[in-house]
Amino acid sequence: MKAYFITMRTLKALVLVLILGWTFFPIYWTLSLAIRSSKELSSALSFFPKTFTVEQFAVMFGKSNFTASVLNSLWVSSLSLALALFIGLCCSYILARARYRLRYKGSLMFWVLLVRILPPIAFALPLYIMMNRVGLLGTRIPLIAAHVLINLPFIIWFMISFFEKLPIEVEESAKIDGATEFQLFCRIVLPLVLPGITAGSILSFMTSWNEYLYGAIFVQSPSQFTIPLLLATLNSEQELAQWGNIAAGGVITMIPIILFVVFAQHFLIAGLSGGAVKE
Repeated sequence: MKAYFITMRTLKALVLVLILGWTFFPIYWTLSLAIRSSKELSSALSFFPKTFTVEQFAVMFGKSNFTASVLNSLWVSSLSLALALFIGLCCSYILARARYRLRYKGSLMFWVLLVRILPPIAFALPLYIMMNRVGLLGTRIPLIAAHVLINLPFIIWFMISFFEKLPIEVEESAKIDGATEFQLFCRIVLPLVLPGITAGSILSFMTSWNEYLYGAIFVQSPSQFTIPLLLATLNSEQELAQWGNIAAGGVITMIPIILFVVFAQHFLIAGLSGGAVKE
């Protein structure tokens, strides 16, 4: 019996090591390529770097449109997240509370879910035609609207479970004390679901930060490139696949997400675990 438990623990440890290796190896390899010299990158690569240099990072920061691409990504991701949160929190709260009697509540939730599960390319042509007719192509508005379309259904479905878990007595007590619906929502409800908001914000920001498809469709000027678009241009016939530069750019793009997760990991863990359990 003891040998059985030892064998099972060994197998679990091996599976865990394999999963961790599968997860962290792409990150290690990206960082490894980013710190190698151009001479080493052009020869047979070893598992461990033989040289250490920051020339790849210097080349990326030396590009005229790299800083602009980072700022564009931050601007588009932040603004689309703010809009998606503003609309999504209001919608999810209304859908979660029974006192808001919506005649077609079930149908609305179905359509929200449908928008989430459909492939993004399904909305590309309608969005393009709409933005072309109103003369907004060539601006950041189509890209921001597309990112809101991606994140809004997720935020609504993600936050409904958090609002449903809140004790209704808390809201009733606030209303007895004279709180309006707006005060109740902003001062009582939102602070109680802060872990869920943080977790949803991190996941939505990551989606916007890494989004490539809509950027390739709506961005028409190099000055409006986002980070995924800029990195894609490095892997072209003109650039001859500059793997060191691509890896350096990939490492740089990880930094905002890593910082976001590190400083908000407490709320992220609480949000991902809290919204999955219903009493």
